[in-house]
Formats: sequence, C-alpha cells, structure tokens
Amino acid sequence: MVLKRKYMDYALAGLLLLLPAMILRSSLKQPEDLGGFDKAVLRISSPLQRAASWIVGGIGGVWSDYVWLVRVEDENDELRAVNLRLRQELGEAQRAADELAALEELVDLKRNTRAETAAAHVIASSINAHFRVNRIRIDRGAEQVAEGMPVISAEGLVGRVLHAYGSYSDVLLVSDPQSAIDVIIPSTEGRGVVSGLASDDSYECEIEYLEQGKAVSVGDEVVTSGLGKRFPEGLVVGKIASVDSAEHGLYQKVTVKPAVDFSSLDHVLILLAPPPPADPDREVDRKSRRAYGMEPF
Repeated sequence: MVLKRKYMDYALAGLLLLLPAMILRSSLKQPEDLGGFDKAVLRISSPLQRAASWIVGGIGGVWSDYVWLVRVEDENDELRAVNLRLRQELGEAQRAADELAALEELVDLKRNTRAETAAAHVIASSINAHFRVNRIRIDRGAEQVAEGMPVISAEGLVGRVLHAYGSYSDVLLVSDPQSAIDVIIPSTEGRGVVSGLASDDSYECEIEYLEQGKAVSVGDEVVTSGLGKRFPEGLVVGKIASVDSAEHGLYQKVTVKPAVDFSSLDHVLILLAPPPPADPDREVDRKSRRAYGMEPF
C-alpha cells in the first residue's frame, strides 16, 4: 500500500513536470507546424493560461498599486513636513514684521514727543478669568523710572507707573478702577474724570463729573486735560462708547472705550519729565533787526 502510494506520487510529480514542458513546446511552434496533439494541448491549456495570466496580472497590478500608494504617501509626508516648516517660517516672518512695525511706531512716537522719554518692553501681563489684562509689567526699574510717571503707546495713554522696584515696574492701566485721569472732550470742551469700570470682560471706563450741559456724542475723542500735572495735556485716552443723558442729577452717564488695546501691547514709552511749556510768543511774527539799531548807508 505504501509502495503504491509512492508510485502514485512519483507519477503525479512527473505529470506536473511534463505538462508545462508539453504546453511550452506546443506554444513555441509556428501555427503551420502544429500537429493534432499540439492543438489538443493548446486547446486544453488555453483556459489555464488565461486564468494564470489573469491571476498574475491581478497580483502584479495590486503590487504596483501598493508600491504607488506607498510612494504617494511618502511624498505626502514630505509635503506635509515642508508645509509645516513653511508655516513656521511664515509665522516667524510675520512676528518679525509686526515687531518691526511696532518698533517703528515707537520710534516715531519718541521723535514726536516733546517730553523726555524712555522706551520699555512689556514682559508680563496679569489677566483675569476672562483673559482681560488687569496690569502689565515693563523692564524699567526704580533706577530709571519713578511711581506716577505716565506710560504711553502709539495709540494713546496706557496708564502710569504704579510700583517701581529692581529692574521692573508695574503699570496701572487706564481701565483700572484705581485710575483717575482728568480729561477733556475737545469737541464740546466738557471735562470730567475717567476711571475704570472694573468689568470682568471689558476695558470700558466711565467719565465722572461730566456736566449735563455738555452735549457729547458716541465717537467723540477723549484726551487728557493736563490739570493736576499728573498727565501732560492732549494724550488720547479713548473715544466715547455710550451716552446716557437721562436725569442723573448734575452729571451725565458716559462710558469710554480706551484707545489702547492692552492685550497686544509689546512696547511702551515712559514720560520721564513733562514736556516744556509752550512758547507764548510762538505765534508772534518777529522781524529781524540790525545789530545795535544801525542801518546801512
């Protein structure tokens, strides 16, 4: 039984080896040289060849698609990396451009400010739960600045130095309830005192002691009056955001939106000394005179 099984295995192996050879032999012959046996072999093997060709072609196509997809995925990964790098470079370039623009504004502000000033960089901000800036810290300390000195930016008045210590100073913002700034509304000559409203999600301030007779409108500019000598005259504080002229005794209820965006401050100027007083004779048309009153012949 075992010997018979062994002979059958040998016969099957021989047949499997002989069959491809017969098919190859018949396939290599020219059509006019084909005999009956060859035609029969080709007729029988044709479906097998087509099936084998379809399987091999399918496997080859799948492999080709797989290789192509792998290559595409690699290219996509490379493109994603390049895109991320370019975005980072663009962000850095934008930040550098913004920094340069801010510095240019600061230089122009310093050039156009008649008072003695010192530039400072905002190094920290104190914020509340609504991400509203309550106070800022600058890199100028007690050796360079003193408490009470005004702090300005290109947009307008930021506040005043509250504490100066070591190499740093804390700035009390215009929007702080502890702040009190004597202001004037140039459009109507109305005067009052601006203080922060202590709102959790807003920087709005209010003008106190603004008389009912001074008709103000939303959008009117509010500037420092110069009274009290704490702040120089003419610094922009903000614009009127709302007006309630209903009867509130002698004064109107007016809110002001600060000119400065405290959340985006990077650089400021500190007024180290008040600007020199204006020349009272600057409008007088002066004519030159001869030395010692002598006239030429």
